Amino acid sequence: MNSSETHPPARGKVVVYGAYGHTGRFVVAELLRRGLEPVLSGRSADRLADLALDHPGLEVRPAPDTRALGGAVAGAAAVVNTAGPFLDTAGPVAAAAVAAGAHYLDVTAEQPAAAATLRDHGATAAAAGVAVLPAMAFYGGLADLLATAAAGGAPVREVTVAVGLDGWRPTAGTRITGERNTAPRLLVDGGRLVPLEEVAPGGRDWDFPAPLGRQAAVPLPFSEIVLLHRHLGADRITSYLNEAPLAELRDPATPGPEAADTTGRSAQRFAVDVRVRVDGAERRATASGRDIYAVTAPLLAEAVVRLLDGRVRAVGALAPGEVFDAADFLAALAPDPLAVTLPAAVPVG
Repeated sequence: MNSSETHPPARGKVVVYGAYGHTGRFVVAELLRRGLEPVLSGRSADRLADLALDHPGLEVRPAPDTRALGGAVAGAAAVVNTAGPFLDTAGPVAAAAVAAGAHYLDVTAEQPAAAATLRDHGATAAAAGVAVLPAMAFYGGLADLLATAAAGGAPVREVTVAVGLDGWRPTAGTRITGERNTAPRLLVDGGRLVPLEEVAPGGRDWDFPAPLGRQAAVPLPFSEIVLLHRHLGADRITSYLNEAPLAELRDPATPGPEAADTTGRSAQRFAVDVRVRVDGAERRATASGRDIYAVTAPLLAEAVVRLLDGRVRAVGALAPGEVFDAADFLAALAPDPLAVTLPAAVPVG
């Protein structure tokens, strides 16, 4: 399906849980820009009240505990969860969304949270006719869409993901999530999810798209491993991050993101480079842009729009590449906020 085609307008309330957080604010603004109706929700009534001052007229639904989630998502067409740690929030928020007949999306980079969401909500989501999409974000969903588009439906032998950042000023939420998530990081080897320490792929130099160029990179898998493993059937899936930003991430004195324009985006540059091996050939797909937190908002909003206007291939708890036409989805976000390159179409025998 071509992104230039006319589709019915996406309608319905979209509850943004964690709306007052750094990423949540970008999501609310992007949904409004697209003509959708965000509902502000989250655990703190005070922070929601402060956010509502910037968005007069938007409905506010505090949900200070699990018992309040049913009321917070009632009547929603979709629920977007930007409130980590997702090991704590994804389960109850996804369950409430599915029970309300609403699509669920979150932005987790946590492998255990993504895996649990896919495992626990598949049957109920399919029965309700809704999609549950963990990690529909910079970490997770973007690499899954790039790999799916690069594969083009061909049997996949191997996937290698490399993320390059010119710096990383983490949000408070990123730091809290890192402290909460102590599970071993997983890669795919021999078609199975295995702890990183058992594979020990070692570091490597990686040639990222401009302006990053050649960078030393180390294995550091995020939620994309869980998504890719779910549906591409590769024998080996590895993921790297360039070394340079890790010192900033690990330094508790590193400040948070700083706005560089009126949209609130930082000046941070990123590149995601995905190599897919099919039938002895390697296909490469890349995406680059600004601000890993801000770019999650258009990824989420594009997914919400497509869910609400019916451009989906399946329902249930799924990876983005299973639900959407990956190449068309990425094309809709290019050239801004993403500069995307995809391999030429290769016929699948």
